[in-house]
Amino acid sequence: MGGFRHVLDWRARYADKVVTAEEAIRSMAPGRRILIGSGAAEPVTLVKAMVEQGTHLADNEVVHLLTLGPAPYVEPEHSDRFRHIAFFIGSNVRKAVQEGRADFMPVFLSEIPELIRSRRVRVDVAMIQVSPPDAHGYVSLGVSVDIVRSAVDSATLIIAEVNPRMPRTHGDSFFPVSRFHKLVPVDVPLLEREAEPLDAVAQSIGQHIAALIPDGATLQTGIGKIPDAVMAQLGNHHDLGVHTEMFSDGVMRLVEAGVITGRKKTLLQGKLVTSFIMGSQELYAWAHENPAIEMRPSDFTNDPGTIARNDRMIAINGALAVDLTGQVASDTLGGNFFSGIGGQVDFIRGARRSRGGKPIIALPSTAKGGKVSRIQAALEPGTGVVTSRGDVHYVVTEFGVADLWGKNIRERTLALIDIAHPDFRGELMAVAKGRKFVLPDQVVPRARYPWTEEKHERTLSGTELVIRPARITDERALQELMYSLSNDSCYRRFMSYKKVHPHEEMQDLVNLDYEQNMALVACVPGTEEIIGVVRYDVEPATRLADVAFVVRDDWQGKGVGTLLMRRIREAAAARGLPGFQADVLATNKPMLDVFHESGLTVHATLEQDTYHVKMFFPETHPREPARPVGPG
Repeated sequence: MGGFRHVLDWRARYADKVVTAEEAIRSMAPGRRILIGSGAAEPVTLVKAMVEQGTHLADNEVVHLLTLGPAPYVEPEHSDRFRHIAFFIGSNVRKAVQEGRADFMPVFLSEIPELIRSRRVRVDVAMIQVSPPDAHGYVSLGVSVDIVRSAVDSATLIIAEVNPRMPRTHGDSFFPVSRFHKLVPVDVPLLEREAEPLDAVAQSIGQHIAALIPDGATLQTGIGKIPDAVMAQLGNHHDLGVHTEMFSDGVMRLVEAGVITGRKKTLLQGKLVTSFIMGSQELYAWAHENPAIEMRPSDFTNDPGTIARNDRMIAINGALAVDLTGQVASDTLGGNFFSGIGGQVDFIRGARRSRGGKPIIALPSTAKGGKVSRIQAALEPGTGVVTSRGDVHYVVTEFGVADLWGKNIRERTLALIDIAHPDFRGELMAVAKGRKFVLPDQVVPRARYPWTEEKHERTLSGTELVIRPARITDERALQELMYSLSNDSCYRRFMSYKKVHPHEEMQDLVNLDYEQNMALVACVPGTEEIIGVVRYDVEPATRLADVAFVVRDDWQGKGVGTLLMRRIREAAAARGLPGFQADVLATNKPMLDVFHESGLTVHATLEQDTYHVKMFFPETHPREPARPVGPG
């Protein structure tokens, strides 16, 4: 009988709290701070009633995160009744903030719940949206737990729309109906976040980021074209997990495709951990009573220490601009507040501390239709730094990936110019030289890096290596390779005992147009350590490519030269070249064997102690008898 009486009790209490939106607004007092539910859970009916029916209100402050619905309280005619404080600036309040009719609070999303609970940021009224109660009298916060949970814990007046369209989500999302003061029944679709069409720039950025994500990784993504583009590129990954502040339809699609399983997660295995959900009605229906979804407040999802408990944590965040030292601007544009800190720093720092984690900043290389570079020599006056240069690891544009961790200013500058739009590289380099960031004779990257030719390969012995085109930023690593060579290896490569390999020589080695000259490097996976390099330069008269190899002594005899030969042959054939030529010491049998086993038609002429070797693709070689290659 006790359980039955409890059911009757909560139903009676529930009925006593049901009012109209207008009645609920009349219970609010002037001079109070009102928190509005976040994202898709914005209580639109209550917001409309507050503005239209709350004529008794004056000097009320309205606070919230990003909301998807209207924000009529920021209009000038309501300035005597309401002033908005934005924890994150959305499009519906941006004009008001920039015109000084609303305020912006720079704050880490992870810290907002504590600010509310401690009443340092006082919340008097929580105006939110919930699901209908279950058999035990508990409602769910549905698609928005984030900072709403702390507001319900702290506010002295809690008003909730009760919407049968709100999914019941699991996790830290439930409250008994006794916690609420006023309940307003509504039956309206949740607000949707429509995905933007993916353009070529977003797709390229998505491909670069997807290549950085290992199987078994745990993901954090944000809102917009770039996160959507990343999710679209992950169809061939396995056992991914999710720990994020928000997710949208891309997560649902990858779960249904079997890509996201959460099996390899090291925190809350199998759970899709998030604080809010925004997307389509299909997504909201999928979230309803879905036991895989774990809704948690922002001080859990965004706590860097909690984030770091996920091994292989991949944090993907957008930016408005990045300067040549690595400083990231994300909340200001042209000196005006544009968005907010949000969870960027929380997740960048959490991923950095994660075992195998990767913090990633992603942005298109240009803005304003290609007229402005987002990779900037210096951030514009009035621009705030959200993520410091010390926190940044990876920066990604459609032109590639710059890994800044452990890099000095000269190395960072070169890496960032290399992924800037080619139209702005010369200007950026000129400023960098003026500021002494780079050497006075530093060349500007000439061409778009052919990132599609970057691949993981295995030698015949089964050793995995990354074979990729050389970059302008490889100068130091190649210099270290050259200085590591034994005297014999150095003599075989340069036909002299070369003692020094200065900047000028190394810069020329990496100054490529990837057509008439190409270099491929062999790297140990997960590092920038170069253990071999091959380069060719096209001879204009014959269009044969002069080719030369170097492999570090401890990697010789392991198939690295053979692998580099295969890949440089593929590169030359793709560019329509007829073949290669090289001068090789007669005593350099390993190099001659690589040429002989290349599958090309080989012609060799011995001149004193050196073979002049020509190698032709089978379909292009001249019809002349082949000559033996090698001593004797």
